[in-house]
Amino acid sequence: MPKITPNLWFDTEAEEAAEFYTSIFENSRIVSKSHYGEAGPRDAGTVMTVEWEIDGQRFVGINGGSQFKFDEAVSFAINCADRDEVDYFWEKLSDGGREGQCGWLSDRFGLSWQVVPEGMGSVLGDPDPERSRRAMEAMLKMSKLDIDALRRAADGAPVA
Repeated sequence: MPKITPNLWFDTEAEEAAEFYTSIFENSRIVSKSHYGEAGPRDAGTVMTVEWEIDGQRFVGINGGSQFKFDEAVSFAINCADRDEVDYFWEKLSDGGREGQCGWLSDRFGLSWQVVPEGMGSVLGDPDPERSRRAMEAMLKMSKLDIDALRRAADGAPVA
């Protein structure tokens, strides 16, 4: 089975982004960098690509220019084991970025992330349609997700 490597287009920030992401995630490292040569299209010696790895998943950042921007059509989901992990990734990735709705945020480079607490699938997919509806309504009012509050909402308790 072939491995899929996400390739992320940056203007000039690929190296900075790789350093940012590898500083946040455990078991991560910068693997390699390549530089533009005399043929361009950027100044010779500037970083062209950076390859990094997060827990065995490779990524490539390309300094290709300003013509393409990230948007929410593509995001990376982080499945978090507990509230501490949700808080950690939310704080680190939203620093310099912007918080969205329903557990989504954009980091300082404009890349979208979903910070997802364990148990989301079961609370939103509850076989009782009323429990599921109440949880969904509560989630739609949240920025950073709180699985305990979603469970309380599913039970019929008001969410602050």
